Formats: sequence, structure tokens, C-alpha cells
Amino acid sequence: MSLWLLNHFSTLTLAVLTVGGTVGLAVAGSVLLRRRYPSLARGEHNDMVGVTLGMFGAIYGIILAFVIVTLWTQLEDTQTIVASEATDAALITRDAASFPAAVRARLEATMNGYVHAVVEDQWPRMRAGHPSYGATETHLQDAFGVLQAYDPKDEREQVFYEQAVGHLDDVASQRRARITMARQELPPLLQVLAVGGALVLVPLTFLYGMRKLRVQILFVASVAGLVGFSLLLVFVLDRPFAGDLSVSPAPYREGALARYWTP
Repeated sequence: MSLWLLNHFSTLTLAVLTVGGTVGLAVAGSVLLRRRYPSLARGEHNDMVGVTLGMFGAIYGIILAFVIVTLWTQLEDTQTIVASEATDAALITRDAASFPAAVRARLEATMNGYVHAVVEDQWPRMRAGHPSYGATETHLQDAFGVLQAYDPKDEREQVFYEQAVGHLDDVASQRRARITMARQELPPLLQVLAVGGALVLVPLTFLYGMRKLRVQILFVASVAGLVGFSLLLVFVLDRPFAGDLSVSPAPYREGALARYWTP
């Protein structure tokens, strides 16, 4: 469900739904409770509610901050993995320039097929939450086959050959890391804690009585807005390959790899 929402709605739309919905429900709940229990406006229990609200707010804020920082770090790590994989693929094509024409042509053909498979086949699968090794496995195996069958003829070719093999090993390693990141999501317990904490914290603000209704609505709406925006960040950062803030496949189209996309 979360992937479908991220892939079919813009971040702005999700922000309106999440933050606006949280604020709207909170304000409505506060007004209804105030009308049902008018004595709340006198603030007779504000001391107790204030202490409880502060304690819950501090604990919940620390938990949300930890989750958001973790997810943001995960997104940055994923971007680094993608950039590294694309860089290694580009370096293989540069190393191939020192090989005989026939070997160079076969190696470039396999890398051409690999980057197209990553962007056109594997990326949509990751975006949908169903990453697959099979989308690029054939091209990667072919690249290994080309290098395994080639015997460098001199010291110069040997140097570039060893570099190409090393970069190809790195491509395989980065591909595994990328697919692993595409499969990760926030553990269910943390998801429950993030949503459950909001369901506890926001209603607590209803009990903090203020004589002026406008002031109380502003107070409740501010807390609800902050909580809603935090939940939105958790939601959009949880999946690094889905939504507007997702990792882009642009590195596979740039630099030395750009010629594989030339019509």
C-alpha cells in the first residue's frame, strides 16, 4: 500500500493528506471534546497534563528523530551505492579501450546491455518493491565470460585487464548492495511505534485546557502539524527507490556511459 501511494501521488499531495489530515482530525477532536466537557476549558488538570504531555513528547520526539536520521542515512548510502556502481561500469568501458577490437566490442556490448537492463528493467522492479537479480544477471555473467576468456598479450594490457576485473567485481558487489537496500523497510515494530506514539501524543493535547478556543486550536494544530510532518518524512524516506525523493538512475546515463544512450 505504501509503495502504491508513493508511486501514484506526489510528495506535495501526500503532505496535504498526511499533515492536513492529522491537523484536521486533531482540531475536530479537540473541539468536540471541549464541547462535550466544557470544564476542560478551565484548565483544572493542566499541571498533570502538562507534565505527561512533556514526558511523552520528549520520548516520542527522540524516537522519531532516531527513525528519520536512520532513514535519511539509508537514502544517502543508497545514492552512494548507485553512483559507485555506475562509476565502476564506466571505468570498465574505459579500460576496454586498451584491449583488441574484438574483445573491446564484446565487453562494451555486455556493459551496454547491463546499464540498459538496470535502468529499464531492474529499476521499475525496485520501484515496485520487487527487485530481481535476474534482470541483469545474464549481462553480468557475459562480461565475466569475456574477461575470463581473454589472455592479456603484454604488460600494458595486463594492467588494464586487472583493473577491469576489479571494477567488474565491484559492479557485482554494488549490485547486491543496491538490491539489498531496495528490499529494506522500516521494521513493523518501529512503524507501530511511530504511528502509535502519534495516537497517544496528539489526543493528550485535547486535555490541556485553555479559556480561549482559538488559542487551544492553535496549540493542538501546531503539535498535530509537527507530528504529521514527521510521519510524512518517515513515510517518504522508508523506500529509497519509490516516490519523488527516490534515488535516481541518472548516474547510469552520464559520463562514459552516456554513449550507450545515444540514439
